[in-house]
Amino acid sequence: MIRRHTISIKNAWNGIIWSFSTQPNYRIHVLLSSLSLALGVWLKIADYEFLIICVLITLGLSIETINTAIEEATDAVDTKIREDIKRAKDVSAGAMLIFAIGATLIAGFIFIPKILLLF
Repeated sequence: MIRRHTISIKNAWNGIIWSFSTQPNYRIHVLLSSLSLALGVWLKIADYEFLIICVLITLGLSIETINTAIEEATDAVDTKIREDIKRAKDVSAGAMLIFAIGATLIAGFIFIPKILLLF
């Protein structure tokens, strides 16, 4: 039983590594997430604000990973341009866009007042 879970974790980790190494948007998300964490440390944001930023990062990476999986799965079905596959890809990308806009607004509410206090 433990061996099965170990294999599952190894496969999941391989998926994360593959996503990071092949998907530019994934790397951008990791970069922006790292910058957000560094900015949070530098601005000495409150613990609950740091927790919010960490939750946003986790959700964003999860949504980006699911979006990548949907793109790969639909490409495995057919690489030709098909309206149904295009819709699936557009909708999954739309989910990431909705999240990114919301996360940016929330991060703005946390960071902008603290940045303004520096001036």
